[in-house]
Amino acid sequence: MPDTAITTDAAGFTENYLGEFDAEHAGDLRSARTHAEDLGLTCVSRQVASLLELLAASIQAQAIIEVGTGTGISGAALLEGMKAGGVLTSIDLEAEYQRNSKELFNSLGFESNRTRLIAGRALDVLPRLSDSAYDLIFIDADPGEYPAMLNQAKRLLRIGGLVIFHGAFATGMADPATRDYEATAMRDIATELRTDSDWLPSLLTAGEGLFLASLRSRE
Repeated sequence: MPDTAITTDAAGFTENYLGEFDAEHAGDLRSARTHAEDLGLTCVSRQVASLLELLAASIQAQAIIEVGTGTGISGAALLEGMKAGGVLTSIDLEAEYQRNSKELFNSLGFESNRTRLIAGRALDVLPRLSDSAYDLIFIDADPGEYPAMLNQAKRLLRIGGLVIFHGAFATGMADPATRDYEATAMRDIATELRTDSDWLPSLLTAGEGLFLASLRSRE
């Protein structure tokens, strides 16, 4: 029988199971995480970064949108998983964050023509992007804008494409007593994905929580 005094930290084990998605450049990735902390940003966890790489690879993504560039951790994971020559379009209000991300992408060996960094408000930029042209959209931004971004994602994704919203549980959505605009917006996402038959959704506890959905039709 196992020693009941020994506790298994499943979350910690899962987070550290694969380490950084690019072991060769783990130092660069750790530096990017430290820089994010200095800027007051929350990076995706190592677990989530590995999942993003896997998902991008599993659908053989060639065109991805990222909303919320940060210091480049999630973007680098997506680039790592994409097909060779695939292009990441990353949107952020802060041009400084994008400069930092570009440095990380360069240090990891990604060619400059594989990234398109756009400084601006996502809800101003997304309407200018092409219909049905993207394989995956990863959103890590202001949760209050998530419902409007979901509407954009439905137009932008190809059938079979994926939308991923980061931070599902960070808003307090799971607590009925939390009723601020971020938690309310996240609950709206939950309802829309569950009730709209065009989406095939799932909710994962990885990192701060992920809403994940595949676009199976567009009625």
